[in-house]
Amino acid sequence: MRLIGWTALVAALGIAGPALAADYTMRISHQFPPTHHTAKALDQFAADVKAATGGKVEVQIFGAEQLFKANQNIPAVARGQVEAAAIVDLSWTSTIPEMAVTTIPYLVTRAEQLRKFPASDVAALLDRKMDAKGVHNIAWLVDANNAVITSSKKPLITPGDFKGVKIRGLSKLFDASLVAMGASPSAMPGSEVYQALQSGVLDAGITSLDAAYARRYYEVQKYGVASNLFTVHETLIVNPAWWEKLPADAKKAIETAAHKAEEALLPKADGLDPAELAKLRDKGMQVTVLTPDQVKVLGAVMQPPVMKAFEASAPDAPKVLEMARKL
Repeated sequence: MRLIGWTALVAALGIAGPALAADYTMRISHQFPPTHHTAKALDQFAADVKAATGGKVEVQIFGAEQLFKANQNIPAVARGQVEAAAIVDLSWTSTIPEMAVTTIPYLVTRAEQLRKFPASDVAALLDRKMDAKGVHNIAWLVDANNAVITSSKKPLITPGDFKGVKIRGLSKLFDASLVAMGASPSAMPGSEVYQALQSGVLDAGITSLDAAYARRYYEVQKYGVASNLFTVHETLIVNPAWWEKLPADAKKAIETAAHKAEEALLPKADGLDPAELAKLRDKGMQVTVLTPDQVKVLGAVMQPPVMKAFEASAPDAPKVLEMARKL
């Protein structure tokens, strides 16, 4: 009888020997459902790191709050409970108010501005502030440079349409723009908004076009009003102690894959993506795209109170705002 070699036997039995194990593991926690574009970009990031390191670094993705709730991810990374997490920049604003700069209505949304952002002075300053909070940022991932304001009774197009509307808030800062139009914002994680809209706890929602589709807002909201209202990033943060233990080639491979993910999520052109609009319309949502004149009217009401609140939010906020204006 022919003897089976040890290597063949291991393969046949599916045994993973020590030589096949990764030298380093990078677990990434995030809040997004599998269909969300950030979740898909992180899956590709994992594949790119594995390929570049020959399997020496294994990236494990834990999405949809499998490991931690969205508001637990920052301390979890800082404490080393998990190696990395993708954090919506709005989650930072209670500790680093300046992180909200790109959510000022109609300030930083153009494709050219967003392409410059990761290597900009403003991003470098914000990276240093995250370092001071015990985590290290390796990527600025564009979640969206658009927003769709959804509603069930009528489209919310003019400032007057918002009066008395109970709407999902985004942050204390951005919500100043909603209050200025007479709306009543309520802060709420994205994962809870669908049920709130369905039950009538909220009249209206606000999120990106892609997220509205991924979270099926079209099932509970008849109307959508879309524009390049603000930009939301995810910061891809890592635990500094874990990061410093990585060999230089592993760090380089991870940074290269992170840069590729940044590039993949950048908008290709100004304006709204027709494919994202079509997905919502195909599901029956009546989506209105604001004209430049309509944007001007909304911006005139929404931007001033947010800028005023931003400049007063932290000592470095005026400097950050001036940097952002130069993008």
